[in-house]
Amino acid sequence: MSKILIVDDSPTILTALAVMVRAMKFEPITAENGEKAVDLFIAQRPTLVLLDVNMPGIDGYETARRIRTASPDEWIPIIFLSANEYDQHLERAIECGGDDYLVKPVSSVVLSAKIRALQRLDQMRGKLVDMSKDLTAANQRLETIANQDALTGIANRRAFDNLIDRELAHAVRSREPLSVALVDVDHFKPFNDRYGHPAGDQCLRAIGGAITRSCKRATDFAARYGGEEFVLLLPCTPTQGALQVIETLRQEVAKLAIPHEASSVGDVVTFSAGIATYAPERDKAASDLITRADEALYRAKHLGRNRSIAAS
Repeated sequence: MSKILIVDDSPTILTALAVMVRAMKFEPITAENGEKAVDLFIAQRPTLVLLDVNMPGIDGYETARRIRTASPDEWIPIIFLSANEYDQHLERAIECGGDDYLVKPVSSVVLSAKIRALQRLDQMRGKLVDMSKDLTAANQRLETIANQDALTGIANRRAFDNLIDRELAHAVRSREPLSVALVDVDHFKPFNDRYGHPAGDQCLRAIGGAITRSCKRATDFAARYGGEEFVLLLPCTPTQGALQVIETLRQEVAKLAIPHEASSVGDVVTFSAGIATYAPERDKAASDLITRADEALYRAKHLGRNRSIAAS
């Protein structure tokens, strides 16, 4: 049963209001002053408050303020009750956190109508809150989908492009190293021709998993750059550290032992990698850093593939 907190310093009025509330199928909770009302509100969490304005100790206005302070993240309707019917009293009641204002004596018909109206508002508010939560969750799912490569499950090019500018700006401010590694599966087109596209997709998924396992730190970032090419973004990592990450990846890929009879560099799938570390005198933008990594990757392929080259 929903609870209604009734606050009034008059025992007669408290009793009369409790009878009305009980007739409306609510459980009345009564308090003779504001201090007790705040304590009961915190302990009982009623669904609505009927609050007298003029009371000894803290008045109804201050009581309402304390109730709102005690429950900042949820809306509990407050109806003020007073013998005063001047406009300024109504205005002050609303300013203090009240939602409605009734002049004593209150009839059961009017009180019931006000409570039902505020209940409807609360139900509508609840629905809006639920819709807002659903919308937020849906937007988060869409954001995840928008930044995730559908085939491999790791991040996609869009996510990388969004992140690298921020990481480069941080590297410039902090003067910490930032490395980028471009990884390209060796002879992937012949692999597809030999084993078929489903096998090619499975190969890329396996490589994506190996890359994820090779990125040990929470700040390391990996994405599918396009086709059979992947990219690793390694903050606070100098060239030698990036080479170590790639060596770990090379070991992970070797464990996969994916057959590749159409490769000229081995019997299993291998990769080539180009690494570039941020250099203030050369890299004025993220595109400069990526270009140097791509040039290093080209040299690795030109020198026979299945190797890693760091840009000078």
